[in-house]
Amino acid sequence: MARVKDGKLALVDLATLIYVAVSTVAVLVFTGGDRVGSIALLSAHILAVCLVLLAPQARADGPTGRFAGDWYPLLLLGAFYAEVGVLNVDVGYHHDLAIQRLEQWVFGSQLSYRWIREMPNPGLSWLLHCCYLAYYVILYASPLGLWISGRRDAARFTIFAVVATFYLCFMVFLFFPVTGPRYALALADNAATRVWPARAAQWVLDQGDSWGAAFPSSHVAGAVVATLCAVRFWRPLGLILLPFTVGMTFAVVYGQFHYAVDAVAGLVVAVAVLTSLNAGATRVAAVALRPSAAEEAVS
Repeated sequence: MARVKDGKLALVDLATLIYVAVSTVAVLVFTGGDRVGSIALLSAHILAVCLVLLAPQARADGPTGRFAGDWYPLLLLGAFYAEVGVLNVDVGYHHDLAIQRLEQWVFGSQLSYRWIREMPNPGLSWLLHCCYLAYYVILYASPLGLWISGRRDAARFTIFAVVATFYLCFMVFLFFPVTGPRYALALADNAATRVWPARAAQWVLDQGDSWGAAFPSSHVAGAVVATLCAVRFWRPLGLILLPFTVGMTFAVVYGQFHYAVDAVAGLVVAVAVLTSLNAGATRVAAVALRPSAAEEAVS
C-alpha cells in the first residue's frame, strides 16, 4: 500500500482526487449565487489537482521531492478544512437540532452543555484543555516520528490513513453541516473556562475554526487513527501519544467544542478506517518493526 512505482499515483493521491471531485460538486451546488466565490474555490481545486498529479514525479526526484510528494496531503488538510467552513456559511443552515435530539436520546442530557458547568474544576480543565491543544502535535508527530525513525512505509501508511479519515469527515461536513455546541449553545463562564489552556483553546478556534464541521468529530477521528498507527508501528511513540489522545477525546466534550455524539461518531469513523485498512497495516507492520537500514540512511 505504501510503496508505488515511480510515475504512478499512490492511493493517497487517488483519495485526494476523489475528495476534490466531491468538494467540487459541493462548490457547484452551494455557491451558485456567488460567482466570484465559486471561481476562487474552483481555481483552488485546479491547483490541488495539479499538485496531486505532480506528486509521483516529485517522489522520484530525490529525498526532498520524496518528502514533499509523500507529505503534501497533510499540508492540504488545513485548506480543505477552511473551505468546508466557507461553503457551509454560504449554505446557511445546520443540523444541530437533530444532533441535540440524538444526544438527549443516547445520553439522557446535553453532556457538552452540562459537564463543564457541573464540574467547573480548574485542575481538570487545565488537563483536558492541554490535551485538546496537543491535537495538532498528535496529528503530525505520529507520521513524522515514524519517518524520522526510518519507518518510511509506516509513515506513508499513517499519512494515508489520517487523510482518508479527514476526507470522510469533510464529506459529511459538506452535506450534513453541524456547528456544534460552541456555536449552537451559550458558552460557560466559570473557573474552568478562565484557566490559560481553556482561553488558549478558544483563541485557536477563533482564529481558524470551520463552521459546520462538528459531526463526526474529525479531531477525535484523526487523532485516534494517528495514535493507533503509531502504537502499531512504533509502540514507544504510540504510548507517548495515547494519553493525550484519550484526554483530547474527553476534552472536546468538556470544553463544549463538540457534542458527545460527535466524539462517539469520530471514534466510529476511526475504527471503520483502521478496520478497512487492516490488511495493509499488517504487511506494513512487519517491515515497520524492523526499519530498513537503507531508508534510515536516506535523509
